[in-house]
Amino acid sequence: MTSTAEQMRRWQGPAVLTVGFRLFFLAAGIWAFLAMVLWIVMLSGAAPLPVAFDAVSWHAHEFLWGYTSAVITGFLLTAVPNWTGRLPVVGWPVAGLAAIWLAGRIAMALSGWLPGLLVALVDLSFLAALVLVLTREIVAGKSWRNLKVVGLVGVFLLGNAIFHLEFLREGSAASGFGLRFGLGATILLILVIGGRVTPSFTRNWFVKQGRPERPAATIGPVDQVALGLAVAAIGFWAVLPHAMLSAVLCLLAGLANLFRLARWSGHRTFSEPLVTILHVGYGLAALGFVSVGLAGLGLGQAIAAQHVWMVGAIATMTLAMMTRASLGHAGLPLTASPGVSAVYVAIVGATLARFLAGVTPWYDPMIWLSGALWLASFGGFVAIYWPILARAPQRARG
Repeated sequence: MTSTAEQMRRWQGPAVLTVGFRLFFLAAGIWAFLAMVLWIVMLSGAAPLPVAFDAVSWHAHEFLWGYTSAVITGFLLTAVPNWTGRLPVVGWPVAGLAAIWLAGRIAMALSGWLPGLLVALVDLSFLAALVLVLTREIVAGKSWRNLKVVGLVGVFLLGNAIFHLEFLREGSAASGFGLRFGLGATILLILVIGGRVTPSFTRNWFVKQGRPERPAATIGPVDQVALGLAVAAIGFWAVLPHAMLSAVLCLLAGLANLFRLARWSGHRTFSEPLVTILHVGYGLAALGFVSVGLAGLGLGQAIAAQHVWMVGAIATMTLAMMTRASLGHAGLPLTASPGVSAVYVAIVGATLARFLAGVTPWYDPMIWLSGALWLASFGGFVAIYWPILARAPQRARG
């Protein structure tokens, strides 16, 4: 049987198609930038766009099921072969998946000119194809413990379907069940996958530095309780966002996951931002639970709290994963350059500004500041990582 390395060596096409993450990480970064520009255009009223959705619904959808789905795909197309020992998706199949993803973005952007059902089917086809590919690979590789990851992607897909259904029925979906369902699935993916890679990469960095510290193991009762509370909190919040029980469960889940995070020695990694940012991303996921819980008790603003998850946890953790994975697979040193560190600072600043927009009298200036920092972060990512992702991988350096 042809090995993974042999299959990758035999590929003679564009370097961006040699590994699944290359094209999808680039597409994600570019779309994060362009979608924010379009959102600013919508907010300012500078030019009408042929979008059937209200501006907030389109903005939320394209962040969650446009940008985030591309990052998830790039990560999983690269991770699943490592989990299963099977060959990766390489070459034109990657381009085919990316074309389906792009068709969804075009359909959403031109939805004012297209039938709503057609827009939904085109948009949903991407994640449906991804679920089929991942299920086939994991079942064939008998990597049963990773079926839960595919299950969460399936929940993510279901949330998108509900989002479209809500829009077709009600004309808006920005505050509906589908968005909460999809957002909740994404946060759980961060807790599951981030809960693996954050302590693992931290441990590897400590070993490489010759330091004695080690993060706590991630398979103990603390982890089980933290994840169990998160699942319960997300479930109740998605169905009953204003219920007292949902708020209490979110607070408990947030505190439990902050405690889980504290056991991974993130405060000892400040000399390497490439590692620290993983802890920041996970911490923002936990703080998102706390913020949503407090808002549910009347001690905050719900939309601002939700953005701690969306701008904070999701954007920060995905940037953390993309920047690290791209360096590692390109054979480059695993250290953050000043430019990459600036990308991290900008996205954390965007999170803070977006939160302050909802809880202070300075809504307008904070919204514009958040958007500007977002553009700086993702513009910086694309500028720095374009040559890394688009060129042939180097031999790994010892």
